[in-house]
Amino acid sequence: MNIQKKKEPYNFYATVQKGYKNMATIMLCDDAAFMRLTLKKIVEGAGHKVVAEAQNGIEAVENYDIFRPEIVLMDITMPEMDGIAAVKEIKKSDESAKIIMVSAMGQQDKVFAAIAAGAKDFVVKPFESQRIIDCIKKYV
Repeated sequence: MNIQKKKEPYNFYATVQKGYKNMATIMLCDDAAFMRLTLKKIVEGAGHKVVAEAQNGIEAVENYDIFRPEIVLMDITMPEMDGIAAVKEIKKSDESAKIIMVSAMGQQDKVFAAIAAGAKDFVVKPFESQRIIDCIKKYV
């Protein structure tokens, strides 16, 4: 009699994380496709894995619940739901969520509101690639 063991489903992210101790799973949230692409090149070039993207706050909240990334890079000004409201919603479902705001210069009041809502840090646009990488390292 040939008894087969039930195979566990393949978990790509767990496999990848075993090989890279400092690799983080990341979600990018920005309404500008070019900014998501720029951030993706930076974070993947540093050895991290982009597991989800969102172009507005509603998608950010939905994708966070699905993918549970270790780090979220979130724009403040987005359509449908802004980044501050998205931070509040994500923090309701996961108090330990690590969200880094990425905002344009001149939005200091909104950055402070995002930090008060639960964001861990912020990066001001335009940014140096190393600033993004260093910010991620702080929270991995």
